[in-house]
Amino acid sequence: MGLHALQTEDTAAVIAVLQQSLTPAFLLVALGSLLNLITARLSRIVDRARVLEELHGRTEGENHARVVHELRLTERRMTIVGNSILLGVLAAVVVCLVIVLLFLQGMMGHPLAVAITVGFLVALLLLAGALLQFTREVFLSMRAIHVREALLEREDRRRGRQ
Repeated sequence: MGLHALQTEDTAAVIAVLQQSLTPAFLLVALGSLLNLITARLSRIVDRARVLEELHGRTEGENHARVVHELRLTERRMTIVGNSILLGVLAAVVVCLVIVLLFLQGMMGHPLAVAITVGFLVALLLLAGALLQFTREVFLSMRAIHVREALLEREDRRRGRQ
């Protein structure tokens, strides 16, 4: 077998491995987008916490109790978002390992199908955990920004006043 035949076989093997790596690579792109979204959310939560910290010293009575309540919720939201980011990053790391395993299998000929499958499933479970934490934070944020009924000036209340 000549040098040209070896290069052609090596090139074909590399191309095959690259094709197999596309699915995990797309997952990696999706995880990057998700992490970008979640970190932007964390930034907004931190900004809100700073505003609430400033209000804390300047409020009294019912308003102070609302600020303290929202500060507590904001702290929980930051923790949940941090967990979501951690799970997303771990998922991305596992996807990278899956891609490495795919290359090792394709280039070295070692049968790593079980490790690749387990790695991919672990990455999906970590992604699911990140999404669940993100959803949990979204629902918690809706509780944090709940508008007091008195400020809504609902139509039935106005009718009752007339």
